[in-house]
Amino acid sequence: MKHFSIAQQWVLFFLALLLLGILTFKFYDHSTLPPEEIVKEIVIEVSGEIQKPGIYIFKNPPTLREAIEKAGGLKETAQFDSISSTEVLETGTLLTVTKESSQIPPHPPLLKGGHGGIKREDLKIRISRMAANKLLVFSIPLDLNRVSVEDLCLVPEINEFLAREIVVYRQRRRGFRSVQELKNVKGIGEKKYLSLRKFFIVRS
Repeated sequence: MKHFSIAQQWVLFFLALLLLGILTFKFYDHSTLPPEEIVKEIVIEVSGEIQKPGIYIFKNPPTLREAIEKAGGLKETAQFDSISSTEVLETGTLLTVTKESSQIPPHPPLLKGGHGGIKREDLKIRISRMAANKLLVFSIPLDLNRVSVEDLCLVPEINEFLAREIVVYRQRRRGFRSVQELKNVKGIGEKKYLSLRKFFIVRS
């Protein structure tokens, strides 16, 4: 049986370490980023008088104009308001484009007792929040001060009884000041609070 000298054993030892280092480097998940470097997607829903209604994902918070353009643009030619079109949208925003009829008075005005004017349909853009079920799908917290009993029942570990207790507490206190206040609601202890807190936010 062949025996290795001390020098040969050290060489083999370092080779084994080198091989182990190479294997570790090869199979290490390099895509793992520190928490502060994780890119959070911005989710925006666009509906109504739009070419391609749907939910769109952005890497950075988009302006109103960028969100509508990504959805294919408006169905009809319309001019963007220079101020509102540059408004930056937050994740979970719902843009709804609707038609609203308005009356344009005749020019010049008709004499007393006359009738005139033409009707036109203007496109209006309303900014609100996406439905609770969609927010939860994309892990976007629900606003404790705006959710309904039905919305709360969509959250794991919340049944109808507990949902009503949360709403009653909100009404009695005239709104939540922080998510931590959930611990004051009947039926929510420390353990349940820790599992529920990620689903909620309190917006100003």
